[in-house]
Amino acid sequence: MKAKLLWVIKLIGKLVLFLVCFIGLYLGIAYVLSSIQIDREPDQGQDVKIYILSNGVHTDIVVPAKNDQFNWTNLVKYHHTAGKDSTAGWLAMGWGDKGFYLQTPTWAELKASVAFKAAFGLSSSAIHATYYRKLNISEQCREIHISRKQYDRLVNHILASFDRDAYGSLKHIVTNAVYGNSDAFYEAVGSYSLFTTCNTWANNVLKAAGQKACLWTAFDSGIFSKYE
Repeated sequence: MKAKLLWVIKLIGKLVLFLVCFIGLYLGIAYVLSSIQIDREPDQGQDVKIYILSNGVHTDIVVPAKNDQFNWTNLVKYHHTAGKDSTAGWLAMGWGDKGFYLQTPTWAELKASVAFKAAFGLSSSAIHATYYRKLNISEQCREIHISRKQYDRLVNHILASFDRDAYGSLKHIVTNAVYGNSDAFYEAVGSYSLFTTCNTWANNVLKAAGQKACLWTAFDSGIFSKYE
């Protein structure tokens, strides 16, 4: 009996050691790769204003709700939000794990099963879209000016992240798990994981638009360090 108990203790110790080493290696790689900056393309114009917005963990890309290039409200409809405020002129979008978005209103309510599935790419993804009337520049909100061609690429990259029905419409997720009166969720393509996080997605959007970005990042701090 003692031998079996000792074996179990040793096994648990090895698992804990492996976990600690894995987390340390992951954080180390994340720090190094997020420190490597992808530079902004040579100036092609500053025709369109966008923002990057963080809640302290997760990065959203904020775009004009509509301009002469693209009207997001035809897809991400105002009436999909509880407030239906058609005066909101800015649209923030972020990609992430669907289970985390819909089942974890606060960190205190995070379930181990949701975290495990999210970490290892075992669940589906969603896009969280939020309308804003205005944004204020702060440590967690940065303004970026890009050219019309760069904005076209940004739009196309985000559009490719949405899942669509047979008619080409976005798949609106009807849920009470929204965060307020101005947001909605949509089905997305791809799976969230430790290596493809919400911030990895936002970083890739910036890359697609030829803006400053990390070589790779899992965290919002990597992105915002490029826009201090």
